[in-house]
Amino acid sequence: MQNRKKITPYQIFSVINVGFMLLLILVTAYPIYYIVIASFSDPGALSRHIGLLWLPMKPYTLTAYETVFRNPQIVTGFLNTLFVLGVGLAMNLAMTMLGAFFLTIKGPMLKNAIALMIIFTMYFSGGLTPSYLNIRDLKLMDSLWALILPGAINTANLIIMKSAFQSIPDSLVESARLDGGSFLQILLRVMIPLSKATIAVMVLYYGVGHWNAWFNASIYLRDSGKFPLQLVVRNILNLAGSSAMGGGAGMDEIAQLAELIKYALIVVTTAPILALYPFLQKYFVKGVMVGAIKG
Repeated sequence: MQNRKKITPYQIFSVINVGFMLLLILVTAYPIYYIVIASFSDPGALSRHIGLLWLPMKPYTLTAYETVFRNPQIVTGFLNTLFVLGVGLAMNLAMTMLGAFFLTIKGPMLKNAIALMIIFTMYFSGGLTPSYLNIRDLKLMDSLWALILPGAINTANLIIMKSAFQSIPDSLVESARLDGGSFLQILLRVMIPLSKATIAVMVLYYGVGHWNAWFNASIYLRDSGKFPLQLVVRNILNLAGSSAMGGGAGMDEIAQLAELIKYALIVVTTAPILALYPFLQKYFVKGVMVGAIKG
């Protein structure tokens, strides 16, 4: 009679661990799945449904998406956000890389003092009122540049980029200097090509920040034609909620449609970032962990 294989504690742990992780994935992914399928559901049937939802409620409808895309403010807000994202991201990367390069290379005067002043901004800020007065005095009120220039450099991202540059061997920089390379050439031909993973992380960090930003726009912008997408979405949701609570005939139908519009807006505003993330995910862990190697 053959001896049965003994189940080891490690195998038991592996089964429990896999089961726990699958449960965690389900709990994490289900709210996203629910929002997507609910946005295609019949509003009346959805409002009567109790419990978990696995398929859209019939009859399927695109009413919420039609309502969203018929709103001209959505298209305008999307274009404004693309402008802030494109110009802001380019400025963020350029300024962050230049600042990190300055803090990495040897020789600049007062480098340590400047580094301390930069780090100081991580712990202390002027606050909302001085920031508002600063934007006003710079004549940036009611301008999309008010959403770009004040946050041109994020100190935490600057430190991550600095750590990435410091992880590059000094011998490469010295060799480039001996070959007659300028500082700009060293940055463009040595530092940046060897820091692609960290730059991808910067693109994700800054990009998500610009895409989700709405608070500064609500303070500095007055012209609704300049509102970014997230502020437009916020205003629409507030308006829909107010309409639903207004009472009168058809209140239930308005509330049901408002709920569907909310789901459709969430899908529309998060889908671009979710589509971008898989292309940057392979660089994410490597780029973030650079700071743990040196500096």
